[in-house]
Amino acid sequence: MNRTTPEHITSLAADEVFVFGSNARGAHGGGAARVAYDRFGAVWGEGEGHYGQSYALPTMGGMDEIRDSARTFRAFAAEHVDLTFLLTKIACGIAGYDEADIAPLFADTPANVIKPAGW
Repeated sequence: MNRTTPEHITSLAADEVFVFGSNARGAHGGGAARVAYDRFGAVWGEGEGHYGQSYALPTMGGMDEIRDSARTFRAFAAEHVDLTFLLTKIACGIAGYDEADIAPLFADTPANVIKPAGW
């Protein structure tokens, strides 16, 4: 059975990274972004990238931004095989996108990226 990202993540192993949707301003005030800020080292004011045990993907600027950010993330994950990335359902909460539109952007992720069920 393939591992999937849990619906609710409250703790991480030392080599795990929480991947969440953010806004470009890095104002992590709600949803998974708030969890990342409160628990996993996301930095206020940083809307994209790896900080602590978190990785922010901007999702509020439209599909082109999400597509570009997904590409950047996939490359980062491929370069950091020592880490396991727990991808949340980015852009499908506060940003308001359908999973059917977002999941394909992560179809070609490396093996160290754990995806939500159905992705």
